Amino acid sequence: MVSNGKYNAAKLALKLVKDGMVLGIGSGTTVEIFLNLLGERIREEGLVVYGIPTSYQSYYAAIRNGVKIIDLVEHEPELCIDGADQVDAKMNCIKGGGGAMTREKIVAKASKKVVIIVDESKLVERLSMPVPVEVLPFAYGYVERKLKEMGAEVKLRHGSGKIGPVVTDNGNFVVDCDFGEIDDRDVEEMEERVKFLTGVVESGIFPKKMIDQVIAGSSSSANFL
Repeated sequence: MVSNGKYNAAKLALKLVKDGMVLGIGSGTTVEIFLNLLGERIREEGLVVYGIPTSYQSYYAAIRNGVKIIDLVEHEPELCIDGADQVDAKMNCIKGGGGAMTREKIVAKASKKVVIIVDESKLVERLSMPVPVEVLPFAYGYVERKLKEMGAEVKLRHGSGKIGPVVTDNGNFVVDCDFGEIDDRDVEEMEERVKFLTGVVESGIFPKKMIDQVIAGSSSSANFL
């Protein structure tokens, strides 16, 4: 079943899309709802929308809904729509539950405006969930030790339907790193420390400086934070 909160957040974000716009397209269930709603507008209004997807999931959902696929060689997005796994009171985010944080961060950095759409259940006072980190397989052992030295409980992510670790669209491993609660004053420093480790491709920490707006949806409405 579709969460009403996700649906309402996606519906409000849809109002930001204009004819001819280049979109950065994040990943996850809320973004897929957004793409389905966008597809209805494309069919009904004849909109032309260009998209730069961040995962195979969003790539196929965008094509299915009539978005014209392009890449960062050709254009930079005017607007990036993405979801998040947690959003704190200052709009810092943790992303990467689906393992697409590297491409999501690249597209977000390249976009003129970044809007995060979430169900209100994703809102927290402080970030506290394990931080997904994409790691080169060759460097896994070294990175795991260094992350533990930073105080994290580290778990190599395994999925269902295959034997062995989850492999990202980039061919890398994902490790989930539990640092406990992260004070909003420490978010940027932690992102830099994790990213600085040789062998780390990217982390799922998205500091507030990257985010322009957050739309939170409830069972009855959605609002900009």
